[in-house]
Amino acid sequence: MTEASLQLQLEPADPVRLMALCGQFDENLKLLEQRLAVDISYRGHAFKLGGSQRQINAAAEILRHLYRETEADKAIPKEMVHLFIRESEAEADDDDRSSAGTSIRTPKLHIKPRSGNQTRYVKAILNHDINFGVGPAGTGKTYLAVACAAQALADDRVKRILLVRPAVEAGEKLGFLPGDLAQKVDPYLRPLYDALYEMFGFEQVTRLLEKGLIEIAPLAFMRGRTLNNSFIILDESQNTTPEQMKMFLTRIGFGSTAVITGDTTQIDLGKGMPSGLVQSLRVLEKVTGISITHFKSKDVVRHPLVQRIVDAYEAFNDANERRN
Repeated sequence: MTEASLQLQLEPADPVRLMALCGQFDENLKLLEQRLAVDISYRGHAFKLGGSQRQINAAAEILRHLYRETEADKAIPKEMVHLFIRESEAEADDDDRSSAGTSIRTPKLHIKPRSGNQTRYVKAILNHDINFGVGPAGTGKTYLAVACAAQALADDRVKRILLVRPAVEAGEKLGFLPGDLAQKVDPYLRPLYDALYEMFGFEQVTRLLEKGLIEIAPLAFMRGRTLNNSFIILDESQNTTPEQMKMFLTRIGFGSTAVITGDTTQIDLGKGMPSGLVQSLRVLEKVTGISITHFKSKDVVRHPLVQRIVDAYEAFNDANERRN
C-alpha cells in the first residue's frame, strides 16, 4: 500500500529530453519502479511518485540527476540508471558517501566514484603510497586504480605507469600458448589495456607504450627492479605467492604509489599454495602508511545480476563453512 506521494516537475519542459529520460517504452522509469519499489506516473514534465517516503525521495533525486544528464546526452542508457540507483542506495545507507573532491580527470574521461567504498578507495590512493583494494568483481578496484594512475601521469606527478599481473589465470597452462613469456601473458593483461584506451585514447596509449611511459608486464619481470616516481598497479594479486607479493612490495621506490587489487574468493593457484594477497592482508593490516579498502557486493557497478551472483556465492560459502 502506498505510504506517501510526491509531485515533481522537471524543468525546462523539453519533450526530447523527457523522452530520453523515460527511455524507450518507459524502460528507465520501469527500472526505477522495480529497483526502488515505487510507483511513477507522469504527464508531460509533471511526475507523481508513490511509495515509502524514503524511497520516493530517492527516486525524485535520481530523476532530477538523470534529467540534468539529458542536457548533454541524447539517450540515458539503463547502465546509467543503474549507477544512479546504486549511488542513491549508498547515500541512504551512509552519511559519509559524498564523493566531493574525489573525481578523477583523465585525458578522455571524467570519472566519479559511485559508492562510499569507492570514494574512500580513491581518497586512500591519493594519500597513501601503498594501497590494497580487495573485493568481488565489478566493484571498480582496477578501473579506479588505472584512472588514478592516468591522472597522475597526465598531471606529471609520476614519470610512468606500470601495470602488472601474475601469470596465473583460471587454471590455464601458459606453456601451451605460443610465443615468449610477454606474448603468453598479453591476453591476460587485456583488461588493463582496455581501461587505458578509454582514458587516454588508442593512439596516445600506443605512443606512451613506445616511449616506455606506460609499461604492462607480468609480475616475473619486476624482480631486481627498484621503481621510483612510478604509479604501479598489481592486478589479480590473489594469484601471487607470498614470496612474489613480498618481492613486489619491496620494489617500491621514492615518489611512487602502488595499488594492489584482488579478489580472495577467486584464487587460481595450485592446490595447497597460499595466496600472497591473503597473507599480506594479515601481515600489513596495522602498518602505518598502508591503506586497505574492502569492497562488498553492494559496491558492484556492473549489471544488477552481478551483485546477486556475488551474494549467492557468499551465502553458499558461508553455509558450507557452518556445516564443516
